[in-house]
Amino acid sequence: MPEHVKSNHKSPCFASIDQFLDRIWMESGLSENTLSSYRQDLAGFSVWLNKQKKSLEQAQRADLLAYLAAQVAAGTKSSTTARLLSCLRRYYGYLFQSGIRTENPTQLIESPKMGRVLPNTLSEIEVEKLLAAPDQSTALGVRDRAMLETLYATGLRVSELVNLSFNQINRVQGWVRVMGKGRKERLVPLGDESIAHLEYYIKHSRDHLAKGKISDCVFITARGSGMTRHAFWHMIKRHAVSAGISKSLSPHTLRHAFATHLLNNGADLRVVQLLLGHSDLSTTQIYTHIARERLQQLHAEHHPRG
Repeated sequence: MPEHVKSNHKSPCFASIDQFLDRIWMESGLSENTLSSYRQDLAGFSVWLNKQKKSLEQAQRADLLAYLAAQVAAGTKSSTTARLLSCLRRYYGYLFQSGIRTENPTQLIESPKMGRVLPNTLSEIEVEKLLAAPDQSTALGVRDRAMLETLYATGLRVSELVNLSFNQINRVQGWVRVMGKGRKERLVPLGDESIAHLEYYIKHSRDHLAKGKISDCVFITARGSGMTRHAFWHMIKRHAVSAGISKSLSPHTLRHAFATHLLNNGADLRVVQLLLGHSDLSTTQIYTHIARERLQQLHAEHHPRG
């Protein structure tokens, strides 16, 4: 398990959490972000249980239900509650399979019902404005344009983009090799426009930013080190303001736009699934709803009987 996801606590409770996270990381290949969220979920439940004079390993079904109810009453999103319950199911399943507990208290607890939440996305015109926003007369602007072009061309997750290394990119054949969730590898085409901006950044701006430092990361900061997801999020918000885009954006806005625009232009759903690295087709199907809404909007705007 990645070192920064591990706990510094030495109590038996946190030791069992570390062992649990190690196990599911090896078996499922969950991302560092998911592992970190699971740690926070279990730590939060542990703090709550301590106030009841109980430990994680002693919790009963009634305790889990009371904690989930408290989260809902506090206004926690249903998606967050669902992730919490998923984490608890895995954790207590691990304790049961390991012989630490004789039963699994999460059995018979139903998952919260969630409505289908459509991700925010951008129109093709808005994407063009966003891509053109960085100042190409500066090294950072050239880098930002290359990052945005690469993200929109490939639909990578932000974590995959900022951690991209040179050995993952084939600029001659025009593809990028990505190790996604579940440690599943996929090849994604880069496209001519993305390759052109990537080549220009590497030849004219990257050395200026590196300042002699050596890094295998393709995209680096002004200090010559790799970027973080947080830094990229601030960068894309800044360029969105510059482009006059007032929509509420997320770090995955261009990933959503990538998928939606492919489907709008006739791409097969299973091809989009492969490009995004989704293990389940139902995860990709949410983009068909966005595409359908867009078609209905266009029909209403332009059809004489709309």
